[in-house]
Amino acid sequence: MKLRAAAFIAILFLFSVLCQVDRILPFILAEAIKKDLALSDTQIGLMTGIAFAVCYTLLSLPLARAADRGSPRLVLVSCILVWSMMTAMGGLAGSFGLLAATRFGVALGEAGAIPSAHALIARRIGPRRRGMAIAIFSMGIPVGTMVGFAAGGAMADSVGWRVALLGAGATGGLLACFAWPIIGPTPPLAPAAASTEPALQTSRRLLAIPAFRWLMLGGVALGFASASFYAFTAPFLMRTHGYSASEVGLSFGLLQGAMGIVGTLAGGRLFDRAVQAGSNRLLGPPSVILIVAGATTTAALFASTGLLSVALFVPGMLSFAFLLPGAFGAAHLVAGAGHQATASSMLLIASGLFGPALAPLFVGMMSDWAYANDIPNGLGLGLLIAPVASVLAGLAMRVADQRIGQDIATSLPRSDQGRPRPSV
Repeated sequence: MKLRAAAFIAILFLFSVLCQVDRILPFILAEAIKKDLALSDTQIGLMTGIAFAVCYTLLSLPLARAADRGSPRLVLVSCILVWSMMTAMGGLAGSFGLLAATRFGVALGEAGAIPSAHALIARRIGPRRRGMAIAIFSMGIPVGTMVGFAAGGAMADSVGWRVALLGAGATGGLLACFAWPIIGPTPPLAPAAASTEPALQTSRRLLAIPAFRWLMLGGVALGFASASFYAFTAPFLMRTHGYSASEVGLSFGLLQGAMGIVGTLAGGRLFDRAVQAGSNRLLGPPSVILIVAGATTTAALFASTGLLSVALFVPGMLSFAFLLPGAFGAAHLVAGAGHQATASSMLLIASGLFGPALAPLFVGMMSDWAYANDIPNGLGLGLLIAPVASVLAGLAMRVADQRIGQDIATSLPRSDQGRPRPSV
């Protein structure tokens, strides 16, 4: 039984890694893609921002609802096959339009991945251990970032960006073949937890809960902070401090991975301890770290050396990962059984729509404007959006933390409060 549980969590973790690798590759490959296809920074911002975010957010809620009502295993495996195929096709693109179209396809596949995985975790893992399960799954984000930056940077310098995308897509398709039997049948929801209400009605009910509204606002701000940070930090280090793609992949990528692993595991452990202790104050530490990260990221953008700049980026790397288990875990508690995938989807929409769609575009436009007007450090100026948004995310999570206890008592009915959940 324990071996089956370990295999279940391990395969979800590997999917999370691949999801992040396929999402992050265009960031480290941006300079090579820009040169090969003769793109501007604004087009890079469009490709990594709006082209991905619009499709991702439009399909996230319907796919999450399908996972809540039906088979999250079927939704997850189907999504993996779609995004892997579109990642591979990106390696064959010969123009900005075709490359942007493949990013729409990757977004289509990834839109249902996290909500369906969260639905699987919620049905198999009890509330008292769910924070760590979400943390292990979320650990795929920093590990995927580390792999994407390190391997992507090395491949960009050696075999080119096209081979990197083709290889990532092929790996995802191969792993998907092993997914179905390892995940196994999905435990059904208890009759009292099974929801038949329309998705929009569920969404409105969740948005009527103040704590959930503040979680959503924090997600919006986090989207602006993380999207700009990931999209242009690698090009910033290359242009401002003279790093190569391989050097950025090793320094920035490995640090991001390490901090992400520490952040997700620590965040998940603290969340579980708070739940087991009966505390309703679940988001205090993540909110403080986000605010501190705002100050250090600002300093990193104007540091005199590359080494100092990378070091000052570390709290920002830690803060994004540290927040994930607590934010998703709190959203699941507020939403209740049978609504976890929908709650996760709504948080993903909040963090994945406006920020990823607009923040990279803003940074790219600021960089192009500064270059045209002979203003130095244009990318650094544009990247100031990241620390400002980080502080706003911390403040929003602080308010949500103060409302969670009261709102859990008055939110949607929850069959998972005070009763054991099925587990593998």
